[in-house]
Amino acid sequence: MAAGLPQSIGGLLMPVFEAHVPAGRFSVEKKRALADALNQSLVQSLGIPAGDRFIVITEHGEGELHLDPSFMEMERTEDAMIISVLFGAHRPLSDKEKLVSAVNRLVVDALGVSPDDIFVALVPVPNENFSFGRGELQLANGAPRW
Repeated sequence: MAAGLPQSIGGLLMPVFEAHVPAGRFSVEKKRALADALNQSLVQSLGIPAGDRFIVITEHGEGELHLDPSFMEMERTEDAMIISVLFGAHRPLSDKEKLVSAVNRLVVDALGVSPDDIFVALVPVPNENFSFGRGELQLANGAPRW
């Protein structure tokens, strides 16, 4: 564990989700369900503690969110969204596959949208680029345990 890293944070991945959704399509309750689904995707696919919850949901009005309706042979609807995940660069492809699969399944279940409506972009970030707070880079001087 990195020096100065609290025991409760020892196994965290520290991903950050950004969900870009069409304005007015989802109620406050549905957005909460989306956040819960994103959090659970980490818990279920990678065994990450539920408290590792860093999620931003942003609505985009007409003309502000553009997803081609059929690129890669998809059938996207007006519910189509982009989900970006700032993700530890140390994770292998198998972890990425598990996470993307869980995100899709859980968001479909939570919102009742089509699996084609969920575009996910994993953005690898070196662990030393995450700050858990206090203006410190807690993982800069030590290898994480995960």
